Amino acid sequence: MVLPSPEFLTPKRLLWTAVVVACVTIVLKTAAWYVTDSMGLLSDAMESFVNLASALFGLAMVTVAQRPADVDHPYGHHKAEYFSSGFEGALIIGASIAIFWAACYRLFNPQPLQQLGWGLVLSVISSVLNGLLAWAMFRSAKVHRSIALEADAHHLVTDVWTSVGVVAGIVAVMLTGWLWLDALVAAGVALNILWQGCQLVWRSSQGLMDEALEPELLAGIEKTLSIFRQPPVRIDHVVTRRGGQRRFVDLHVHVPGSWTLARAAALRADVEAALLQSVPGLRAAIQLLPSDVEPHPDNADDLKTNADAG
Repeated sequence: MVLPSPEFLTPKRLLWTAVVVACVTIVLKTAAWYVTDSMGLLSDAMESFVNLASALFGLAMVTVAQRPADVDHPYGHHKAEYFSSGFEGALIIGASIAIFWAACYRLFNPQPLQQLGWGLVLSVISSVLNGLLAWAMFRSAKVHRSIALEADAHHLVTDVWTSVGVVAGIVAVMLTGWLWLDALVAAGVALNILWQGCQLVWRSSQGLMDEALEPELLAGIEKTLSIFRQPPVRIDHVVTRRGGQRRFVDLHVHVPGSWTLARAAALRADVEAALLQSVPGLRAAIQLLPSDVEPHPDNADDLKTNADAG
């Protein structure tokens, strides 16, 4: 069987798929909870509702992010994806609190479980669906540099591990007869979901704060620039940032004042082309300066390269 390529599996296609899969898993997990009365399976079903809301909001934000630049947003709308990641994290945190509250109640009021076989089968089927979708999302997120897709993939992986934990808890109840294990597993699931939600909110906030590029991309940029750092050319003040799917780098290229404008412009074009080849889609802002001229920024810290800051 030939699997679709990550280029074909665009963020919008995968998020539409996530909406459908979320609806299917809601039915499966709710049915699993209904036939077993397991608090662990109920917590798993509640997280699937979060999956649905996250996929719908992510789809909306990806659509906004793909809008072209306009007068009010000359740099585009790419940061809209960070709102999706933050919203998803907030939903996960809310779900974890609700699950933990219900688990604590059931911990002191344990109830017998029923028809565990059917519950386990339905839970495993939904986990397989989420696992396959998460795998496809991770592949596509790397190609399209989509934080909304990556956030949803991380959430689905958490959902899979949640289901694994729930199934393990139910099996433990079946083997030992200790009903309180079901509630204990649900509480553990809630704490795991809470951690994942906090991570997503933190990553979203860092993206909105214009976080520097990933270390491997910074290394590629520095390696490319080292080719051109030959006397009398000097390159410094290298600063990078991320904005949704976009990658940006600002830098200064110092050349002798005796050079002609055509020669300096040709060097600038070569540097820009080399950077684009090193980091596809990179937006480079290169300022040409005479060798004896230094800028006078308002904040000296802005002169530090991202490598030094790391």
